[in-house]
Amino acid sequence: MSDSNIKVILAITGASGSLYAKQLLHKLQTLKDPPREVAVVFSNTAREIWESETGERFTSKPPVKEYQVNDFYAPFASGSSTFKTMIICPASMGTIGRIANGTSDDLIARAADVMLKEKRRLIIVPRETPYNYIHIRNMETLTLAGAVICPASPSFYSRPKTIEELTMTVVERIMALAGFENDGYHWMEND
Repeated sequence: MSDSNIKVILAITGASGSLYAKQLLHKLQTLKDPPREVAVVFSNTAREIWESETGERFTSKPPVKEYQVNDFYAPFASGSSTFKTMIICPASMGTIGRIANGTSDDLIARAADVMLKEKRRLIIVPRETPYNYIHIRNMETLTLAGAVICPASPSFYSRPKTIEELTMTVVERIMALAGFENDGYHWMEND
């Protein structure tokens, strides 16, 4: 299946780390063969944090389509949808806790629940440090349920020189986990 037939959900929650989401969106939009749709959902506080951290307002352009966090009529609120991948980036510990406990009280938690119950790809990018016991147990629960936990822990192998290059080390890892080909740094494979 080509990437242009893929539909992806990107949930952006109220954790610090909007730059990861911004760069991930840009990377998805500029792929040679971009996804057919990138459904974006902001949690209640995420938009304010986005604007504070990036210095700009969020705007969507195709293939990005924004959905409201309380819109349970969004297609991916149902297991019958054709969305196969969901990325929560950055993921707050509150969101992780609600998903791990099955609350489905907003579109983000519901869509994540759908991904898990349908055995689809759910990638969670927590941006918190340090973790407490509750955080670890919630991430364990989600891992056992089939989610992939990909902490926003940048790597330094590629010797990044800017904050954007540093955050791209995480974004490229997310892209690989989501099944997209990318030209990022690969340990001992780049000359």
